Amino acid sequence: MQTFQEIINSNTPVLVDFHATWCGPCKAMAPTIETIGREVQGKARVLKIDVDKNPAVAAKYQIQSVPTLMIFKNGNIVWRQSGGMDKMYLKNVLMGFV
Repeated sequence: MQTFQEIINSNTPVLVDFHATWCGPCKAMAPTIETIGREVQGKARVLKIDVDKNPAVAAKYQIQSVPTLMIFKNGNIVWRQSGGMDKMYLKNVLMGFV
């Protein structure tokens, strides 16, 4: 199994959903994130990181509100936005880094 660092260091873009189980907007975004994950399979990756279970990762990337979505490519943050958003918008942003 790959570590978080190994996954985000890939040339494949990785959408990371920093979320929490108690967060209403996170729950609302979950089906969107899962659908995008299925639709971009083989072109990009989608990860969900629970900030309460992974406080060191959340602190490293200065996650101050959830949901925060980030796209990594080659270990670099290439896009970041907090809050809920439209599926097509998010998928189009992600596919722009493929």
